[in-house]
Amino acid sequence: MTGSTGPGLRRYWGLFSRLPGGKWAFSRVLGGYVPYSGSIGACVQILEPGRCVATLGERRAVRNHLHSVHAMALANLGELVTGLALMNSLPDNTRGILSAFSVDYLKKARGLLTAECRCLVPADNTEQTVSLDGEIMDRAGDIVTRVEARWLIGPEPDAQR
Repeated sequence: MTGSTGPGLRRYWGLFSRLPGGKWAFSRVLGGYVPYSGSIGACVQILEPGRCVATLGERRAVRNHLHSVHAMALANLGELVTGLALMNSLPDNTRGILSAFSVDYLKKARGLLTAECRCLVPADNTEQTVSLDGEIMDRAGDIVTRVEARWLIGPEPDAQR
């Protein structure tokens, strides 16, 4: 994924998501581009302007000593969905960076988890802070984790010239 983040995400999602196994393949490519986020093995299910839904299956690699999903894996998943919902919505020549992040752990996270973030689509690439909320739910629909992420967005350096 090269060039502006938003257009690149939209292009790759458009290419992969229509194919059998494409969501899984997109998620692996994304994990190669953003290795730490890729380390949890989440799978992007929905990616549209202003919305991202991703799933994470409980497995040994993301489990803690209490046999539930590790707190940092949950935080990673929350950052992933807030970042993708926003970055996929950014106008051309715009970039974003996480500037603050908070997590509330409400319940032990077990089994298949679904994370979702919805956000307003930024109208332009003027420098601004965008605050996003994300929720992670278990199969029963109970919210196990809430995240709040603040992203600083603005023009890419080349766009400022």
